[in-house]
Amino acid sequence: MDTQSIPETMVEAVRTFADPEVAHDFFVGIRWPNKVACPLNCGSVAVTYMPKRRRWYCRDCKGQFTVKVGTIFEDSPIGFDKWLPAIWLVASNRNGVSSCEIARALNVTQKTAWFMLHRIREAMKNESFDAPLAGPVEADETYVGGKVRHGRPGRTGIKAKGPQAGKTVVMGILERKGKVRAFVVPSTRRTTLQEKVREHVEPGATLYTDALASYTGLREEYVHFVINHAVEYVRGHVHTNSIESFWSVFKRTIKGTYIAPRPQHLQRYVEEQVFRFNERENEDGPRFASALEGVEGKRLTYKALTAK
Repeated sequence: MDTQSIPETMVEAVRTFADPEVAHDFFVGIRWPNKVACPLNCGSVAVTYMPKRRRWYCRDCKGQFTVKVGTIFEDSPIGFDKWLPAIWLVASNRNGVSSCEIARALNVTQKTAWFMLHRIREAMKNESFDAPLAGPVEADETYVGGKVRHGRPGRTGIKAKGPQAGKTVVMGILERKGKVRAFVVPSTRRTTLQEKVREHVEPGATLYTDALASYTGLREEYVHFVINHAVEYVRGHVHTNSIESFWSVFKRTIKGTYIAPRPQHLQRYVEEQVFRFNERENEDGPRFASALEGVEGKRLTYKALTAK
């Protein structure tokens, strides 16, 4: 990707993407910096451009395609003059951006903006990991959901706590001075949490957790330190403050921007926050470019998104 072609500020992005033709050509240059290649399982560069239809004809497989084919944009009637600013806004706002804000900013319906945002989150998702986290690593879990209260005659509601209140469990594993990985998990049972630790943390690494009993038994494979939050929050280098800081921003995003995401969609909201955290050292332009790199090879239809 030619980083010199990437806008550095929102003002530059608005000027660059305001013209639909310019925005279209911008993404063509990003996706195919050398030669346009047929994405219809052909890969041929023997293609002819039809400018009036903004599509190409492949002389090998005889198919026609647009630059949106094979990306999250496929079959979308929305132009790149709206798609690209939407990606910029999601990538650059630490606490996210709601579908209502996107709808007002881009002059689309809230339903369209909601669908666009989920497709952008699909692009931000990390499909595979290069290597396990080497440590030191912190592991922790949090609960996402509404404040369920049990009312009693003559008394105000009493707040219910824990997974029994119908909340969704999210587990996070963070490498200090590195990246974070987070997942929606079915429970906080030992088998569930330890399976994630073993999957994503290199054996022998230094691991920090709280005193949750589900982490008991990891000392056989890791240098495992435990901090009991009922007694203290920091003991020298033993703490989970780094992952707690990630949860703080994540919770602020969920409660302040997205309000009440459905459990079936929560993993995408998690992926969005993970993407921004892992790109935190980049400026807005490179972060936007990194999000664009993920659009190819992914597809999310409205039917799949809204399936019961």
